[in-house]
Amino acid sequence: MASKLTRSTGAGWAFALPGFGLIALFIIVPFFFAFGLSLTNQRLISPNPTEYVGFENYRDLLSLSVITLEPERDDSGAVIRDEDGEIEYPRVRTITRSDDFPQYRGMREWFRWQSAETARVVIASDVVFMKALVNTLMFVLVVAPVQGGLALILALLINQKLRGINIYRAIYFMPVVVSIVVVSLLWRFIYDGNDGLLNNLLSAITFGGWQPVDWLGNPDTALGSIMAMSIWQAVGFHMVIWLSGLQTISPTLYEAAEIEGASKWQTFRYVTWPGLRNTAVLVLIVITMQAFALFAQIDVMTNGGPLDSTQTVVFQAVERGYGKQDISGGSTISVILFLLVLTISLIQRWLTREK
Repeated sequence: MASKLTRSTGAGWAFALPGFGLIALFIIVPFFFAFGLSLTNQRLISPNPTEYVGFENYRDLLSLSVITLEPERDDSGAVIRDEDGEIEYPRVRTITRSDDFPQYRGMREWFRWQSAETARVVIASDVVFMKALVNTLMFVLVVAPVQGGLALILALLINQKLRGINIYRAIYFMPVVVSIVVVSLLWRFIYDGNDGLLNNLLSAITFGGWQPVDWLGNPDTALGSIMAMSIWQAVGFHMVIWLSGLQTISPTLYEAAEIEGASKWQTFRYVTWPGLRNTAVLVLIVITMQAFALFAQIDVMTNGGPLDSTQTVVFQAVERGYGKQDISGGSTISVILFLLVLTISLIQRWLTREK
């Protein structure tokens, strides 16, 4: 019995070894290699030798501070205001470039808010990376639930035995098999501020009352436009995952619910949703990882603009690592992204655990 068990275990490890080898080769080893580079000042092409700098790259990316600005006053002590009646404050650069505040040197203003006459300013060592981090988190928080919920609705609609239902399944899944670059180019034309399809359609619906909007050229609408396109493009993939989960639920459970007189909502709540628990965990984690990897849409449609409103973490990693040839900076961003995704995935797994 022991020898048979030993042979069975050995066979299992033998079958698993190729998978473990690929994971180690393409995930584990590159991560530690990137972590090592993040502790140096390595550049892609540089005559200077590579030096160990410790966690300096991480400090340059993540350093934040809040400074308080008091309003400027005249000789009589009255608050000075500009032509529009706004309170005038000292320039932030008078602090970040002063020898009296070496801890703020090189930092720039990210955003500010005003409390009474006092202004509080958040300054960062790398404002662009902070914007990229916030944009990425916002993208994940919006796309993950909306895309997952819409995919579930589509899966429920097509999980029926109707004539021609396979046609609808193919139509919903079609955007997934099209290259994301092609989809991004297509939607860039749809979002065009002059003769784009979306503006023309809204103008036709409002009988010419709609004023054209430059969807990708406006900082207020650019990221939201990319979110909408991304949800549309990948919803079919997650629909298929939901559909596979729906088809594993035993029909006898639905028959029992019907006999008991359960409504459609009660059937979904007490039969369908509990049966989709493991599928929901998978879909949520997959959508989250895909959302954090947002790059192609940004690269094709906006290139990070306008005014850095569509910067993302992956785009910043590629832009610095290859665009600016700053290998250490790109590696640092990659390590931060890896740890962020890992942390959020573990939190999601803990929240959706069996209780």
